[in-house]
Amino acid sequence: MISKPKFKICRRLGPGVYDKCQTAKFSISTGKTALVGGRRPKALTEYGAQLVEKQKIRFSYGISERQLSNYVKKATLSKGVGTAEKLYEGLESRLDNVIYRMGLGSSRRATRQMVSHGHFIVNDKRVTIPSYELKSGDIIKIREGSKTKKIFSNMAEKLKEYNPPSWLNFDLASMEGKVLDKPKNVETFLDLNAVLEFYSR
Repeated sequence: MISKPKFKICRRLGPGVYDKCQTAKFSISTGKTALVGGRRPKALTEYGAQLVEKQKIRFSYGISERQLSNYVKKATLSKGVGTAEKLYEGLESRLDNVIYRMGLGSSRRATRQMVSHGHFIVNDKRVTIPSYELKSGDIIKIREGSKTKKIFSNMAEKLKEYNPPSWLNFDLASMEGKVLDKPKNVETFLDLNAVLEFYSR
């Protein structure tokens, strides 16, 4: 879905969009660009700032305009919970995102492909839909036939120093993950309220 160079997108939307942009190399390259340009960037209008926030979410989660619009509609219709919180829950509860948060893939794009190829089982059922919505108590397993695949090799070494969010758990011994609770919004990079305002126009 994403065809534009990632560095170009990160320069426009900020380094939080992709993991690859959260490096010293990216910081140095953006510094050089600012020096070469020599111009101070124009202040964004309210609409422009909201548009940037919307694009941040789209590229961060790798979703289409229609998908994001649907998440916003669902969050707006929800009762008893803050709309921004509900939007965050919807985005974070995607199967591809949960697998990424567990540390099983290097990026959301990678985990999306892993899900599409049928490497995971949710509650004893094989799921190939990246946007599949998970709930508290759901159990995610690596399919038995996929455990020997190269993408899952050295998993213990990869996850040795990785700490998943408090609402998720992954047990290396059984290669099994579990959703313990609803996602908690600790992401400071995204302004969800600005996105909701954008869609309320």
